[in-house]
Amino acid sequence: MLLNKLPASIALLLAVPATAGAVEPATESAAPANAAHPEARLYDASIDATEAVDAALARAAGRDALVLVAMGANWCHDSRAFAGWMETERFGQLIADHYELVFINVGHPQTADGHNLHIADRFGIDGIDGTPTVLVLSPDGMLLNEETARSWRNAASRSEDEIFEELRKFALVRVGT
Repeated sequence: MLLNKLPASIALLLAVPATAGAVEPATESAAPANAAHPEARLYDASIDATEAVDAALARAAGRDALVLVAMGANWCHDSRAFAGWMETERFGQLIADHYELVFINVGHPQTADGHNLHIADRFGIDGIDGTPTVLVLSPDGMLLNEETARSWRNAASRSEDEIFEELRKFALVRVGT
């Protein structure tokens, strides 16, 4: 069965209907990471987003890598799917070799209850209308994927290979191969 080949967090996402147990969280803290969705912990609302992005840019400049900024939320199945893929061995190696990865919690921007939206503005993305929004940045902070940054809101329905190839193509261009 296909679900057996996916990471446990992704398989669980795909096996449970999207409406099963759906509860509209009242606040960001009402939707904590839990055992069913451990990858949700990566969208930590308590971090200083500006500091986290600046640190990732500094690390990237030090090793001539790219920066991958995942702007999502712990309540969002597509954000959790993206985070789950990033925790697999295959993606982990790609990230380790070519990227600095930072997760930024944006709350509920679709309902005017977003936060950290200044990060998107900083890199030329005017508002976030879907999560996750994924930015690929050069070490000097230039947005490299303006055309696809907003296209990640279907991350849960994309294939592993499709996601991997999109991220890999930026890495290959960066290293000149």
